Amino acid sequence: MVLLRQLLGDVLRRLRVRQARTLREVSTLARVSLGYLSEVERGQKEASSELLASICGALGVPLSQVLREVSDQFALAELQHAPVLADAPEHERLPISETVPSTMSGPEFDGFPEVKDMVAA
Repeated sequence: MVLLRQLLGDVLRRLRVRQARTLREVSTLARVSLGYLSEVERGQKEASSELLASICGALGVPLSQVLREVSDQFALAELQHAPVLADAPEHERLPISETVPSTMSGPEFDGFPEVKDMVAA
């Protein structure tokens, strides 16, 4: 099972390394201990929303970008586990259209009627 905190840590570490910044530099700017930041990056600690905002500020990236990357990675991880459902009897399987939306662009979220209603409001 993929844990959200592990994916979040991976994304944060990848962003920091891509910027060629050290744990010490980011932890100082984010005002969090170096050890705690290291544990967050290794997926060993759950970071609060305040801490995530502080780390993102130190990295100079919007929190929404980090969460989007985490969401994309989570979706990929879920899809990789999809073959397990192939062993389920046919009557227990959902059609693909009910489990994975065909498109997520624009206000036409046909797979998510509640979202469509919110966009229309």
